[in-house]
This record gives sequence, structure tokens and C-alpha cells, in this order.
Amino acid sequence: MNLSNLKPAKGSVKDSKRIGRGTGSGKGGTSTRGHKGAGSRSGTSTKVGFEGGQMPLQRRVPKVGFKNPNRVEYVSVNLDALQQLADKFSLSVVNFDTFREHGLASKNDLVKILGRGEVKAKLDVTAHAFSATAQKAIEAAGGSIVKL
Repeated sequence: MNLSNLKPAKGSVKDSKRIGRGTGSGKGGTSTRGHKGAGSRSGTSTKVGFEGGQMPLQRRVPKVGFKNPNRVEYVSVNLDALQQLADKFSLSVVNFDTFREHGLASKNDLVKILGRGEVKAKLDVTAHAFSATAQKAIEAAGGSIVKL
């Protein structure tokens, strides 16, 4: 093998029509650039969203509010859901893997336990966050909490 017989892999290079190679080629003359203007000259580029001088869409649409880029989004699980899990599957330990197994959370979710409902079972709950009412209710039932 030497430099004279190297070629790109089959299908990796598309056969495009060469432009600016005379009028007989069908792509000569202005070389598909049209007549005059900035677009016909070399070194031209337009920014993303440019609409030929018309007010671009991203400036026409009104902006409302503020989107916090640092917001932490939790999947909420209430105490009544914990009690249902404990009753149905006779659990005493509820952790992130339990939430994933039973479809309450997915792989990259953060789980927060909220205080709606009652918990009667003694549960050891492991989650990313707890509301104050949920924490009191779990501890009042004799359980414990662990924050991830």
C-alpha cells in the first residue's frame, strides 16, 4: 500500500457537481451564487436565523419570564404511595432501586418524598430529599430516613 492507491471508503464521499468550471458544466458563470450582493462574493457567511434583513423569528416572538438554568427538578413520591408499596410488596426498606423497579422514577431522576397521606408501616426510606412533614411522619411511624 502506498499514497498513490489510497481512496475513501465506499459510500463515504458523495459525487457532487463541480461548480465554477465553465459554462458547459451547467454550473459555470456565476457558479450558483447569483448576481451581485454579499452572497456572490468570497468570505460571506450569514448568522443562524438570518432572514434576509427581515426581523428574525427569535426577535419577533415575545419573551416572557425567566427560566432558571440551575433549577433542580425532583420526582415527587407521596407517603400514601410509600404505604401502598409497603402493603403490596411487604417492604421495610424503600430506596432508589425500589422506586425504579416499581416505575416511580427512572435512572437519572432525583426523588423527593412529600407528606400527602399517612404511613403506618415502619420504613427505612432512602431518597434525595424529604419535605419536613414527610420526615416527621416517617419518624413518627418508627421508620428512618437517609438522604442521598
